[in-house]
Amino acid sequence: MNPLRVSIQTSDFDLSAELAALRAQDKRVGAVCSFVGTVRDRNDGLSVSSMELEHYPGMTEKAIEAMIDEACVRFDILGARVIHRVGLLQPLDQVVMVAVISAHRGESFKACEFLMDYLKTQAPFWKKEQTPEGVRWVDARVSDDAALARWGIQAVNG
Repeated sequence: MNPLRVSIQTSDFDLSAELAALRAQDKRVGAVCSFVGTVRDRNDGLSVSSMELEHYPGMTEKAIEAMIDEACVRFDILGARVIHRVGLLQPLDQVVMVAVISAHRGESFKACEFLMDYLKTQAPFWKKEQTPEGVRWVDARVSDDAALARWGIQAVNG
């Protein structure tokens, strides 16, 4: 596994530092596209006071590495970086970062969106939310499966 491409961590991340490291000294880079996902205070109409994410160490990183490899095949990109946090998170906390570099913006935009669509449905993470009604596990949304399908990939939920 390439630690420069995938990090699963409990600690927060610095978007500016991550983008600078990703594009460092590569004069071919003409575009940098990034996405940062954060914890919301509501989901499916309920208040959310916290979210906890779990994963299988090793398996999760390998799955995300495969996603990045697929993005490199599909799009003309120079590199990508995915950070996903695990553990207990609060509303407004950063959860995920996807960043892609390429020579031109179109490829970066497409690859970044592809990676996020893939992460939302296929990465082996398990989320549970604390709501006023108690703790509940969060399943992938039908809209997430549909977003993945537009890339020609059938969601495998289990």
